[in-house]
Amino acid sequence: MTKYTGKLYGIGVGPGDPELLTVKAVRLIAAAKIIAYAAPCATESASESMARTIAAPYFPDNIVEYPIRLPMVVERAPAQKIYREAAAVLREYLSAGQDVLVLCQGDPLFYGSFMYLLPHLQADFAVEIVPGISSLMAASASLQTPLVCRNQSLAVVPAPLPDVQLRAVLAAHDTVAVLKIGRHLPRLRRLLSDMGYLPHGYYVERASQAGEFFCPLADLPYELTEAAPYFAMILVRKPGMDGN
Repeated sequence: MTKYTGKLYGIGVGPGDPELLTVKAVRLIAAAKIIAYAAPCATESASESMARTIAAPYFPDNIVEYPIRLPMVVERAPAQKIYREAAAVLREYLSAGQDVLVLCQGDPLFYGSFMYLLPHLQADFAVEIVPGISSLMAASASLQTPLVCRNQSLAVVPAPLPDVQLRAVLAAHDTVAVLKIGRHLPRLRRLLSDMGYLPHGYYVERASQAGEFFCPLADLPYELTEAAPYFAMILVRKPGMDGN
């Protein structure tokens, strides 16, 4: 039987626009006493947590904030250690009978940071996860382009995958979203061009956020052709996919 005192909430805060939070997320945030969120390591970046920035308009007064400072490195081990340490801190609050909200940009279980805390706590405490709008849905809305319809298939892949895997996914699905672009942007453009899909690709950056930008991938401005910022994706929708 699960033992718990406080309750752990994983709150999806959406892709960037504070008005895209769900009513439930806003209600829970407004009543919160303790709010945690992932944030860049203070020694590496002075920027604030994006999840916090999105949800901050709904913060009540006099809350306890706990930023989970993560190193921006490729290796998994440093972040895993920090998540274990963060889980130990949150465990103290929960064991004392206090509810804890963990904010997560987008959706908590779709490439979300909350999923790395969950295994450390869910066996001992009650958990509730509030879904959030993902950047994929926000990108589709910005482009005013359907993702899929009828019996079409959708695939979501990270850009660091090898070319052979990306090619197989692109060949097998009607719509493909490529996330975590970064320095892989030139390689992706070449791959899509080789497969004849470049004219059917769209680049979306910071969907729903201030400074949102999108355009056909083939028309990408020169200054963006070498690398993409973190909040960017490529959406490829093959021709003839209008569902008629």
